[in-house]
Amino acid sequence: MTSQTTADLLATQSNDSSFENVWDEIVYRGLVHVSTDEGALRELLAGPPITFYCGFDPTAPSLHLGNLVQLLLLRRLQLAGHKPLGLVGGSTGLIGDPRPTAERVLKTREQTAEWVDKIRVHVERYLSAAGENGLRVVNNLDWTEPLSAIEFLRDIGKNFRVNTMLKKDAVSARLNSDAGISYTEFSYQILQGLDYRELYRTFDCVLQTGGSDQWGNLTSGTELIRRTEGVTVHAIGTPLITNSDGTKFGKSEGNAVWLDATMTSPYAFYQFWLNQEDTDVIDRLKVFTFLSRAEIDALAVQVAERPFAREAQKRLALEVTSLVHGTDAARAAIDASAALFGQGDLTVLPGDVLEAAIAELPHADVDGTTTVSQALVATGLVASLGAARRAAAEGGVYVNNERVSDDSVTVASLALGGKHAVLRRGKKTLAGVTVAS
Repeated sequence: MTSQTTADLLATQSNDSSFENVWDEIVYRGLVHVSTDEGALRELLAGPPITFYCGFDPTAPSLHLGNLVQLLLLRRLQLAGHKPLGLVGGSTGLIGDPRPTAERVLKTREQTAEWVDKIRVHVERYLSAAGENGLRVVNNLDWTEPLSAIEFLRDIGKNFRVNTMLKKDAVSARLNSDAGISYTEFSYQILQGLDYRELYRTFDCVLQTGGSDQWGNLTSGTELIRRTEGVTVHAIGTPLITNSDGTKFGKSEGNAVWLDATMTSPYAFYQFWLNQEDTDVIDRLKVFTFLSRAEIDALAVQVAERPFAREAQKRLALEVTSLVHGTDAARAAIDASAALFGQGDLTVLPGDVLEAAIAELPHADVDGTTTVSQALVATGLVASLGAARRAAAEGGVYVNNERVSDDSVTVASLALGGKHAVLRRGKKTLAGVTVAS
């Protein structure tokens, strides 16, 4: 995080005034994949302030890209005057929602409590605590832990039908797998339903948001409230963010893009957005930025007419990196990108930014005796020492943006701080080298 404060960040944000209703804007931005009654939701969100919530389980020490979708949806609803509740799952985090493939490894109470505190900080960064519709953070351990097993089964479990629970996508997938599903994870949807009812009773909460893959858990709450309270409440399921081959981004898939700078560096985060495909970038701008419809339409024209300029990707990367890590970190990432390709000075980059940039390149660890030729081979920039010598003789080898014609010099003698070096062959082929101390 940089010197940019949460107040600074939130002060720059607004909904697009060209939309009559916040419902229309979130639909335009592709934030509604599935929902309860659309007409009722549109009317509800156009009326007096309502209370709404989203839950975040502490199954890791950081939130990730999918959670950012929820946080931005919550922020848009808050900007429209509605009242957000951010739920951190001190109890559901001890259980874990069922994954489609395998049982989760349960975390200790101490680990879960530590991660609850980290998740709370993330949630508080993206939503304002000021005013009558300021953020309120709640922990479901507060109302779940006092329940006895008998109370849970009689008062809550009695309202759920096993045949309905079995039809939920995650449960069905696990039942048809070799792993099966434990009673613990099978019960997760009951706990989430209990959360919604508790928030309805305490805060008059009438809307829950979550990922569309959680739809079964979302509707467990709407059904419990209908059965026990006799009222209709609502849910919105957002689309899953996938890469170009349709694979979901997330910790379960091993390709999570984390919001914590120690887990995904601001440089790597910036590069992720910069590398979005032309076919995806406009949708990403709609979901992840506060740019207006007019600004996004103008960038769509740029994509169509001048795709090689990648203006939309550059703006996307700047906006989202600034949102998550601050403007200083975003500018440092831009400077690092330019410097790596010879359009800036590597020596002025902060050490952590340089290390993060090098970590994203094909990389080799070498010792103090390794020559430039050997490093080129070790990093895969050339296939052989002979090819390395020819590339250097032809003027196509650079170390830290300085042309190297003598390939027999050691990398250590050219490394920044005697430790890091960026090797470049030609204009665009890069690799990183770290010299062992």
